[in-house]
Amino acid sequence: MDTEAPHTQRGHSSPVEGEERPRFAFSRTGRTAGRRPLTWRRAGVLGVICTVFLLLFSNFVVQPFLIPSRSMEPTLRVGDRVLVNKLAYRFGEQPRRGDVVVFDGTGSFVRERPAGNPVGTVLHGAASALGLAEPSDTDFVKRVVGVGGDDVVCCDAGGRVAVNGVPLEEPYLQPGDAPSAVPFRIVVPLGTLWVMGDHRSQSRDSRDHLGEPGGGMVPVEKVIGRADWIGWPLSRWESVGGGHG
Repeated sequence: MDTEAPHTQRGHSSPVEGEERPRFAFSRTGRTAGRRPLTWRRAGVLGVICTVFLLLFSNFVVQPFLIPSRSMEPTLRVGDRVLVNKLAYRFGEQPRRGDVVVFDGTGSFVRERPAGNPVGTVLHGAASALGLAEPSDTDFVKRVVGVGGDDVVCCDAGGRVAVNGVPLEEPYLQPGDAPSAVPFRIVVPLGTLWVMGDHRSQSRDSRDHLGEPGGGMVPVEKVIGRADWIGWPLSRWESVGGGHG
């Protein structure tokens, strides 16, 4: 009598006794179960985090600035978003002739900050900080023509702006514009800037405030940053650059 138990045949796919099958459950999208789906709540939290990060980055490092007028044509056009480098003058460097700067004109171009709805002001400030809305009425973008101590004259015998007796080459001027239709001669006080738009016939700048307190000079401490790049539209992505040293 054969006392040995007969061997049973096992298919190749049958697990050995005591051996567990791998337990992978797949969703209909092919992802393993256990990953939490992206819900509206999680998406909202991520959106808030990203917005706060962008606002902090815009406030301290680089801010997109929407160009609202023609005063800087042809360098900057209406609707351009320039990237304003807020670190440009944070570590001892000073604005130089030819730099395109964004500044707070309160006290120089605007006598006082206009009153408004606090909530609306905050929302508008956040939108403008992200380049989604026009800047505040007290923020301006112009080109530095004279720095502290400079003798700025317009116009010399050749019809050009001269700084410290040296005529400026201004290739950035709007074609057909004169360097200035308003004659002037000023000495820029230390710690301030004399600024002008590239589209001289369409720009309200330091020339328009000569007879006012401050004489149209912009305090260096009011400079928000230097416009380094055109970031939008992508077809105009380029360096703004300085026009003269």
